[in-house]
Amino acid sequence: MRTRQDLAFRQNKTVAWKIQASLNSICEFYEKNNGMVYVAFSGGRDSTVLAYLVRSLYPDVPLVFCDTGLEYPEIKSFVKTFSNVTILRPKKSFRKVVEQHGYPVISKKVSMGVTRYRNTTSQEQKQLRLFGGTNPTSGKKQQATIPKKYHSLIDAPFKISDYCCQVMKKQPFKRYQTKTGRVPYIGTMAVDSDLRRMEHLKDGCNKYYGIVQSKPLSIWTKNDVVDYLTGKEYCSIYDGGYDSTGCMFCMFGIVQESSKGLNRFQKMKLSHPKHYNVAIKTFKIGRVLDFIGIKY
Repeated sequence: MRTRQDLAFRQNKTVAWKIQASLNSICEFYEKNNGMVYVAFSGGRDSTVLAYLVRSLYPDVPLVFCDTGLEYPEIKSFVKTFSNVTILRPKKSFRKVVEQHGYPVISKKVSMGVTRYRNTTSQEQKQLRLFGGTNPTSGKKQQATIPKKYHSLIDAPFKISDYCCQVMKKQPFKRYQTKTGRVPYIGTMAVDSDLRRMEHLKDGCNKYYGIVQSKPLSIWTKNDVVDYLTGKEYCSIYDGGYDSTGCMFCMFGIVQESSKGLNRFQKMKLSHPKHYNVAIKTFKIGRVLDFIGIKY
């Protein structure tokens, strides 16, 4: 178990120091898994740094990209500039996912809490979802509690679920791993979220039990990524005012984005009007954003 002080110490190191630390993690993970590895490649900045680092040591490691149908066109074009890329696709479309399961709204934790609240007939479980406490079934503190400011979502006139990522991304990668026996390098960082920080404190960069995976960039920051990519090729979407990419129609993190300036849908309206119209009108995301009070 690492400490927060140890993580902070590493996060304050130079980019050059972090590059070497990441290369060490990459090498160790490669050797322990006999080279049966791959890079989970999204085409975004973080995974681009990861791809460059891994291939600086092992040029033949495959990059695996999941085409959910929701990626920015610039991302898809950039992915095609790399060699040895395996493209995966989900078995369900985004339309089917939101129809059958619901929209990804606010955050994974909130969406999970809402869908579990709606899918239980137990009043005790409903109260746990709203106000927390100890779950009598597991004896553990209730984790997926809906924050009070989002309690109105339980009565929303549309389905809400955290299941989208599971269907669109996790399941295709799981099928790939089962078929090939390869395990992933993933380009996430501890600064991304509280959950990712806690995972790093528990497991470090390389995890060899349960879900085996390597996260060599865990100690990096967003500024480190930008510094590393200076003078290198990366997706042009970042030069158009986007700080991060991912599924275009996802609403996880939309509140935080809106508090800092234009959110992804407002930017999309300007840069990708056709995709914007599909999102707002065809997939009816406009009504979801109206309900949670987000401008678009």
